[in-house]
Amino acid sequence: MSVETRKQGIGTRCVHAGYNPGKGEPRQIPVIQSTTFKYQTSEQMGKLFDLEESGYFYSRLQNPTNDHVAAKIANLEGGVAAMLTSSGQAANLIAWLNLCQAGDHIVSAGNIYGGTFNLLGTSLGKLGIEVTFVNPDASEEEISAAIRPQTKLVFGETLSNPGVEVLDIEKFAKIAHSHGVPLIIDNTFATPILCRPFEFGADIVTHSTTKYMDGHGVAVGGAIVDSGNFDWEAHADKFPGLCTPDASYHGLVYTKAFGKNAFIVKATSQLMRDFGAIQSPQNAFYLNLGLQSLHLRIKRHSESALAVARFLAGHPDVAWVKYPGLETDKHHADAVKYLQGGFSGVMCIGLKGDREFSKKFIDSLQLITIETHVADCHSCILHPASHTHRQLTDEQLRAAGIAPELMRLSIGLEDAEDVIEDLRQALEAAHK
Repeated sequence: MSVETRKQGIGTRCVHAGYNPGKGEPRQIPVIQSTTFKYQTSEQMGKLFDLEESGYFYSRLQNPTNDHVAAKIANLEGGVAAMLTSSGQAANLIAWLNLCQAGDHIVSAGNIYGGTFNLLGTSLGKLGIEVTFVNPDASEEEISAAIRPQTKLVFGETLSNPGVEVLDIEKFAKIAHSHGVPLIIDNTFATPILCRPFEFGADIVTHSTTKYMDGHGVAVGGAIVDSGNFDWEAHADKFPGLCTPDASYHGLVYTKAFGKNAFIVKATSQLMRDFGAIQSPQNAFYLNLGLQSLHLRIKRHSESALAVARFLAGHPDVAWVKYPGLETDKHHADAVKYLQGGFSGVMCIGLKGDREFSKKFIDSLQLITIETHVADCHSCILHPASHTHRQLTDEQLRAAGIAPELMRLSIGLEDAEDVIEDLRQALEAAHK
């Protein structure tokens, strides 16, 4: 759904963007909990199916509640159009498949979320789409060398999960554009409050809205936002799906018919039509409630996380802390460049001692909860060696790029002093 980027502050847009009720209409975005929509004539319905008119006919493709919330996210990111999906994984998959088919190739930063790594490296391979993972800290020449004639996009995360490493977006955008392909950025951990990747050259942004955007841990979802800046027709040979006739819509050419909205219209009318990975209207409603306070929450998450990181960095039982807000972090300079107003609430830590010491520490936490989730109002922790990767030996963990002592710590909205006290008592208890 197309939107206009308003000139108000981002906090005002968190509250108001995407929905402007008229006289006597609901102040809050209404939940349109309906699978279908009524029309008076078959001609009206036919024009919708031919994409000759805009409107709603089946919620698997579009729903008014979802479109209002998508418009808000597009506004916050500074994009021209956006769509909601059922999860962050679905957002990435649809964004990639909107450009790729069997025989194509993707270049991705190698430090991305494990689920995304597997989706790229394993599942897409079964569809005939290859991927090359690159070290994001490598030189432009090394990364550029990974791009092939069949490459259709470059991908990375603003803040990697779980390593919270900051991507040099401008470097990756320069490389992608020099080869005539777009840069897609997963902006989940930063959110548009801390970073708007379009301002640094990215072309498409994805989100797991399950995290900070929702903020409460109640609704799984995802989003795709298009900047409208990439010139698909200038590279029409690379993107036939957008620039040549679509037989499933009577030969319609998306770039000709929809201009800057072509990417999102194709993703909605073709891929969402076929895959059905829609976000439920009720979840979109919950997501909007989270977005209304996003600008306030991200500031609090960031302030508390920095205080926690500094405490842990000075504790004798802590071997290392990875948090871009620390001046000693190797990505601190990029964090200052790309993140505005804070450094997010997620960090990685490693304790001195063996796996058993880490396990006793986690089991001694009283306020911070053990969860597979991250980036919501509750502080939570995950130790891959004891949880998600517990079947692996220490050697196997290192081979997978995961230090045996690594723990992902997400700082919520509790008072920072209480979080620090919980960490302190748990470290003491782990010695007993």
